[in-house]
Amino acid sequence: MKQTPQILRVEDLSTSDSKWIGLKQIHYKDEDGKDRTWEAAERKTRGSGGVDAVAILALLQAEGQKTHTIIIEQYRPPLAKTCIEFPAGLIDGDETAEQAAIRELREETGYEAKEVVDSSPVMWCDPGMTTANMKVVTLRVPVTDMTTLPKQHLDPGEHIVRRIVAIEELYDVLREYETKGDTVDARLANFAMGLSLTKMLNL
Repeated sequence: MKQTPQILRVEDLSTSDSKWIGLKQIHYKDEDGKDRTWEAAERKTRGSGGVDAVAILALLQAEGQKTHTIIIEQYRPPLAKTCIEFPAGLIDGDETAEQAAIRELREETGYEAKEVVDSSPVMWCDPGMTTANMKVVTLRVPVTDMTTLPKQHLDPGEHIVRRIVAIEELYDVLREYETKGDTVDARLANFAMGLSLTKMLNL
């Protein structure tokens, strides 16, 4: 039986003991010629392509139906809450961002992409605090039935809940999650807000 995740304790961690993330102190000279320092986190897993991760905008399209997308619900220990996100993941080794997106979509959701519609420029996730970066890859996913979810291929320890949402309803759906106390990832929220504003402003 599944149980609700809970934080047991929080400890300081040395960079030398960490597997995924390191802390750096950056010494630099600013525009006024003054010596300054800055603290930043960085991923230790960046591959040869120079991009850490992908987020995936899946366009689920069935004949005669509105375009839908898939979002995921996943517990995030740093937040101690469930976070609503795009499907996403780290890029492995020499993978391209597009290859990683197709693989991660299959693993996390079970859906098979048939076409790469768009691959964004590299985006920097929180440039005041970390060097982490990513791309958003848009994939076309033909489906015959929006109500039947394919089998996931999750790694041990992954617990991902999938939800299919009509794209035009996405912003309202995310706002509902917030009223329930869940958190929403900024990339997903910004995309949904942009869609909502485009509709509201008749752009």
